[in-house]
Amino acid sequence: MIVATVFSGKKVALFGLGGSGLATASALLAGGAELSAWDDNPDRVADAAKMGIPVADLRNVDWSGLAALVLAPGVPLTHPKPHWTVDLARAKGIEIIGDVELFVRQRRLQSPDCAFIAITGTNGKSTTTALIAHILRNAGRDTQLGGNIGTAIMTLEPPRSGRFYVVECSSYQIDLAPSIDPTAGILLNISADHLDRHGTLKHYAEVKERLVAGSKTAIVGTDDYWCTMIADRLGHTDKPVVRISKRDVKADGYYAQGSRILHAAGGTTALFVDLDGISTLRGAHNAQNAAAAIAACVSVGLSKDEIIAGLVSFAGLAHRMQPIARRGRVLFVNDSKATNADASAPALSSFEPIYWIAGGLPKEGGIQPLSCWFPRIAKAYLIGEAAPAFAATLGHDVAYEIAETLDRAVSHAARDAGDDAGQEPVVLLSPACASFDQYKNFEIRGNAFVDQVSQIPGVTMLVDQMEV
Repeated sequence: MIVATVFSGKKVALFGLGGSGLATASALLAGGAELSAWDDNPDRVADAAKMGIPVADLRNVDWSGLAALVLAPGVPLTHPKPHWTVDLARAKGIEIIGDVELFVRQRRLQSPDCAFIAITGTNGKSTTTALIAHILRNAGRDTQLGGNIGTAIMTLEPPRSGRFYVVECSSYQIDLAPSIDPTAGILLNISADHLDRHGTLKHYAEVKERLVAGSKTAIVGTDDYWCTMIADRLGHTDKPVVRISKRDVKADGYYAQGSRILHAAGGTTALFVDLDGISTLRGAHNAQNAAAAIAACVSVGLSKDEIIAGLVSFAGLAHRMQPIARRGRVLFVNDSKATNADASAPALSSFEPIYWIAGGLPKEGGIQPLSCWFPRIAKAYLIGEAAPAFAATLGHDVAYEIAETLDRAVSHAARDAGDDAGQEPVVLLSPACASFDQYKNFEIRGNAFVDQVSQIPGVTMLVDQMEV
């Protein structure tokens, strides 16, 4: 645990007692803060009290004596309207921060020289975060991985010289981290997302920009309008800006040309690495992720050989285009994290022929946006509530069956892919749907897929089921 001494002897309010909130409360208490914690959920308040966390209804505390309000990232700061605690804090001029800001301040106080790589973007940030952490660990670096990827940042080991932090940051977390200052900050891309929490795409982009604007080295994807404008703005400052792209070389940075990652500098371009044959880094989106990881690792001192070794040995992010098994020529891929059409597009664009398992609780827009990839699909196996609507969209363009359940879909897809004469038929779970009609979350759905594939006779697992 990181002990948060930055508020030692000061009164602090904390709202939000989920997993990260409890971790933050524990860190503040261990650091000597006088804490008052609360949540709108009475069960969470009761559980926190049992853990020894001081709880108090923040409507009744003396806000004038507080040093800060520490807000859980899931609590609205601005839209659709500020949470009531935000209104109370602002009325008294009290700063509002989150757990990432708490980490940022503690790092600055305790060990400002330890490397801090922060990653954000609408898509691809989890894979990029996991890839960077893997490269660093593979190279023997003392590496801590956390943030939005699933491990509360204050549960990590404390800052010290020689330690590397790799932290995925959501827009919510950045909004609550006003002094965020990574050694290397990565902004992959920006597209419309979380507008219910940010109001407009412009405001969402402004929040994302803060991460790279505060970084020592800014690594920015330039494949969309918003990020291109951000890179250009930062380029007019004295901050080093490294551009990454899935397109042609236009300035110094790292760029993808098919599976090849090129490094452009000073008017010359050289091959850094060819990703061909690295199954966990297929597709243009993963080329961008790899380019970002390369740029970040170079910025914190890794050698080219160390970076390439890490890329080659990357096992993939669980539930995100993750190769999990083979049976003969057939490859089984777990992309359970693809909970909408846009998230399924990278997988559908990366494999062929595909025996596609899709469906669940449908999102607005369905799968019509994926129609350009339908020719790659040999057959679809539709599950969950979305099955009838997906069948109507596929129509006569793609062969399909309504399998209803995941186990039936896996069995039939494995059978049909085994009869395919293609070089590498792929059984792909990429649902383009939320899981909640049949599973508690996408992780449980993905784990069920792995478990069912493991029971197919003659299959060779590529992942340890305990690691998924």
